[in-house]
Amino acid sequence: MDSEFTKDIAELLHLPRQKTLSFYIVFLTAVLPVWSVVPISWAFVAYSLLSASLWTYAWYGRALFAWALCEVFFSVYLYSLARLISGSSPHGPASLIELQSAFKRSLQAGLAFLPEDGSDEEGGVRPGSPTEDIIALDFDDPRAVDFRNYMRTWYGKVPWSSIRKHEVYAWLSWSIYNAPFPSLESLPEDEQEILRSAMSMLEKRAGIAIPDGSNPDSSPLLLTLDPINVAWRPFVWYAFIAVGNSVLRQYLKVKWRASIETGPHPIVFVHGLGLGLIQYNIFLTQLMEAIPDRPVLVPLHPHASQEIFHPRFLNPMNRHESADCLAGLLRELDWVEQHRADNGEKLDDEPKDGQRPTGVTMMIYRSCFVDPVTFCSWEGDLCYNFIYRRCATGLELLMKYFVGMELGVANFLQRHFDWSANSLWFQDIPNACDPSKTKFFLGGKDDVVDAERVKRYLTSHGIRKGLWFDPHGRHGEALLSGGKGHKEILRWLREAS
Repeated sequence: MDSEFTKDIAELLHLPRQKTLSFYIVFLTAVLPVWSVVPISWAFVAYSLLSASLWTYAWYGRALFAWALCEVFFSVYLYSLARLISGSSPHGPASLIELQSAFKRSLQAGLAFLPEDGSDEEGGVRPGSPTEDIIALDFDDPRAVDFRNYMRTWYGKVPWSSIRKHEVYAWLSWSIYNAPFPSLESLPEDEQEILRSAMSMLEKRAGIAIPDGSNPDSSPLLLTLDPINVAWRPFVWYAFIAVGNSVLRQYLKVKWRASIETGPHPIVFVHGLGLGLIQYNIFLTQLMEAIPDRPVLVPLHPHASQEIFHPRFLNPMNRHESADCLAGLLRELDWVEQHRADNGEKLDDEPKDGQRPTGVTMMIYRSCFVDPVTFCSWEGDLCYNFIYRRCATGLELLMKYFVGMELGVANFLQRHFDWSANSLWFQDIPNACDPSKTKFFLGGKDDVVDAERVKRYLTSHGIRKGLWFDPHGRHGEALLSGGKGHKEILRWLREAS
């Protein structure tokens, strides 16, 4: 068996991080029962065939054998898929100009001296970090100290003093070219020049020259180049998800058919990684009950919903395909208007007399971000926490095994992830400082993103009234029924009714 496919249990149990009691409870009651279905099925099928006892089974014994045999064949299929995605990333680097721009913006973030008390003054003049020049900072400059501290995350949080130039070049080569780094001299001259320029800017931002040489103990996290981590899933797991999501999809369409294509300000709900409608069914039902006159669109991505039987399960749409698909769908539903006339002139977005207002509650008319993973992703916390961090608590184990190590999710994050395309900058959000148009929800105990740093990033750009921060909130907790965050989300969405 392929080592990248069978080491999941050893990976989850790996020390030295001290495990909590919740870790072992979750492992014994949730992870182990699901994981063990496959080896138990193999053992049962082998015993039944080798001992010839299959022919003595009653009908229920033969039914159990049929299920076990199905699990065996499915595990072989799953293994072949895991081998298929275990190679290098199928995609080359993105646009070099876009990557260089994103890299420069990531270095500029945090350079401007912006007060963190915020103001939420819509239309007010407030300088942003992208206007700052990247100059050589002093070693003791707080901005340089902060930069060095979070850059350590990309190297497994080793001490900064142990990081060497070869490893930094390897990280730059991955982030710019999505390619391994053999040596600087072996690269073409144009690539050498780009990497040297990036190194120079990084050293200025860090306030110190990075020592020459190499240190294998400070190897960088190369998300789409490192070995992929995939954990077993039985056939019954995927069958349950496929049937459950299919039933819920039809149920929601039938129950709310009257409001599907009518009403002002439709809502587009873009969910995160998990189980699809099974995971978000309760929230969506409560949302549609609270705002019954608002159409709701839920784009379902198979790789984010563990829909292994979908033809594009291992071939997720890139950002251009996703944007074109969503834009075409919104136009087809007549939820947005064309913004330019045939002669190229911009059209008036304001509704005329007798017309219902248009616009979508996402990135078009209003924006609501609940535990967003797109802010400050260049700092490495998301990558480290979700993929590389050793599990120590029950919640970390649940997220890593049932989400992070699932085949489709692992394939998307570790072979198709484009860090520059998935980074959202404050300056790109329409009406970001208007709390009636944009709302941010963060949980202080989020195990996926560093909520405190995201909060700092947002408040430094003027966000105050538009930020809902729960110091004790977990990732996704604001979507759970009965909580204060959940009530605030529904209240805010009703404002546009």
